[in-house]
Amino acid sequence: MATTSNVQVTISLSDPDLDDQELQAQVENLLPQVREVDGVEEADLVAATETPRSAKALSTFLLGVLSAEVKPANIKALFGFLSDRFGNKPIKLGLKTPDGREINLEASSRKEFEFAMQQAQDFLNNTKNTQDTNG
Repeated sequence: MATTSNVQVTISLSDPDLDDQELQAQVENLLPQVREVDGVEEADLVAATETPRSAKALSTFLLGVLSAEVKPANIKALFGFLSDRFGNKPIKLGLKTPDGREINLEASSRKEFEFAMQQAQDFLNNTKNTQDTNG
């Protein structure tokens, strides 16, 4: 049996022009759209039980945060969708590979999204090589 090799992507939105409830509404509206992106296996709001002390939570979910499980080959599709939707707004993305490696990226323009997408692809392509070169 093949083991899952999907990447966990955390998407954090922030918009100083929105209050907490408006920001959460934006994330909740984004969720079904993210689920439709090619290669997204699962997507959901992030439970507040995982809240760092400094993070704000609204009810039982982290404010402005959702996570998605994505096939590595489809990271470009997810980044493209997010760039189209939030190309001029600040967004933070965290990627975690099945082997536990993590990278955090930020973008607030289409150009930064392109750079972040390239960084993510390089990070994922180097997953196998990292274990061989550490030592």
